[in-house]
Amino acid sequence: MLRRFEDRTALITAAGSGLGWGMARRLAREGARATIWDRDEAVLHQAAEAAQAEGLAITPRALDMTDSGAIAAAVKSMIAADGRIDVLVNNIGGSLHTPFRFLEQSDEDWERVISVNVTACVRTTRAVLPHMVESGYGRVINMGSKAGRFGSLFAGANYTASKGAMQAFTLQIAQEFGPQGITCNTICPGAVLTARVRGLLEKRQTVDERKRVLQSIPVRRHGTVEDIAAAVAYLASEEAGFVNGASLDVNGGQSMVI
Repeated sequence: MLRRFEDRTALITAAGSGLGWGMARRLAREGARATIWDRDEAVLHQAAEAAQAEGLAITPRALDMTDSGAIAAAVKSMIAADGRIDVLVNNIGGSLHTPFRFLEQSDEDWERVISVNVTACVRTTRAVLPHMVESGYGRVINMGSKAGRFGSLFAGANYTASKGAMQAFTLQIAQEFGPQGITCNTICPGAVLTARVRGLLEKRQTVDERKRVLQSIPVRRHGTVEDIAAAVAYLASEEAGFVNGASLDVNGGQSMVI
């Protein structure tokens, strides 16, 4: 395993399990000191035990990311402990089990999804960027989605719109802060079979529909947590220093055949 992140610090949101945990584990295995946020204290406890067992420098923090004050305090605490934040991965997001069909989505469904997928990421980025500016270095990685670029067969308009918004946010941050040594990019995964996504697919698609979707992916498989973690590690690395404002499709080529 490469050690590209020795003496680097990383903050990964919503990372107690699933994709976020995979990202944190990958960065830490390459030498980063990683802090993970999640609202589920039980999941964080399990993550802490797993990190300790593997000898990884991962610090968990329970946090409600709908609370702007809590975000600011957590960033301040991380700076006090580590002195800097080199990598920010805005991983928090999801469709939050809101209805798929647009006409069945309420105002509350939209507000909840936008709050988690966009507002929480904006607030975290706003809290972290001054410290990156001060050090003259930073990697901001936002989680978009294939849905935000091409629509979705199982996540609704609120989710799709929120992920499109994150791509637009990425472009502006990349342009504004690139001159200060900070890059900002978006990763746009296809369906990654975490437990949450598998349950959503089983609920919203028939067996035959799921088979047809699988056949539409040129590599004939769904994504894995490791696929996305590898993309995060690349964009967080020195090798990606000339990559800025990009939307990286990680979907097995599915976007080519939509």
